[in-house]
Amino acid sequence: MKVIRLPAIHHDGNAVLVSGELGHVLVDAGTSWYQSLQVERIRGQINDASIDRIMLTSRRFPVSGGALHIAQAFGDVPIHIHRDGQSALETGDFFTTWASRFDSDMPQTSTVEVEENEIVPLGDGELQAISLPGHSPDGLGYLIPHLSTLIVGTLLPRADRPTRWDLPGGSLLQIIESFQRMKKLNLKSIVPLQGPAIRGFDHIQDVLTRHLDFFLTAADNDGQPPTSWQRPAATALWLTPISPWPLLEQESV
Repeated sequence: MKVIRLPAIHHDGNAVLVSGELGHVLVDAGTSWYQSLQVERIRGQINDASIDRIMLTSRRFPVSGGALHIAQAFGDVPIHIHRDGQSALETGDFFTTWASRFDSDMPQTSTVEVEENEIVPLGDGELQAISLPGHSPDGLGYLIPHLSTLIVGTLLPRADRPTRWDLPGGSLLQIIESFQRMKKLNLKSIVPLQGPAIRGFDHIQDVLTRHLDFFLTAADNDGQPPTSWQRPAATALWLTPISPWPLLEQESV
């Protein structure tokens, strides 16, 4: 089984190609800005084969905007998302997907529901859908159990960037619960929204604890981040600490 991260471009989130004996699954699709390039990147990894489905971690434009184009390029493969995100994609809702902040339209995208703990078998491994709401009410992670690997999308933008909860449908209390759940999974690898995978049990626990402590402090502060932190850009799905948090994972070019 192979897990190949197609690095995020500009505002895009990472797209992750998971390949097994039974086929290929793409987790997250990036924005619509680079969707044609994404198709070529995928074809470069699977040659003459096709992906079988696209699994989305949430409705947010940086992970979902390119899904329709990519699905059509591979023969209209199904696009899967949590039921709470289906209406937003199928109506092309540019507000709750946050596409409006990117001055982009959100393609009207037909989807298939993903249920909690749903398994996608790949022969020599599997993907398991894990409910991880908070940044978005439809938030999902995709666990690869035998590799102790979790693909999380917008819930964990990067090791040094805590996610926002002030976007449509966001919930600080759900973020706290989702991070508590992730800590209990005893992970060896996490693929965040952007940048390389976060690896190693001890390092992952340190990263998750740092984020969780920040969210708990914000909850005690009436749900507000520190006043000293700069207001995030309209397109940013994360907050930026005034004093940089540690970042061991550096993208190589």
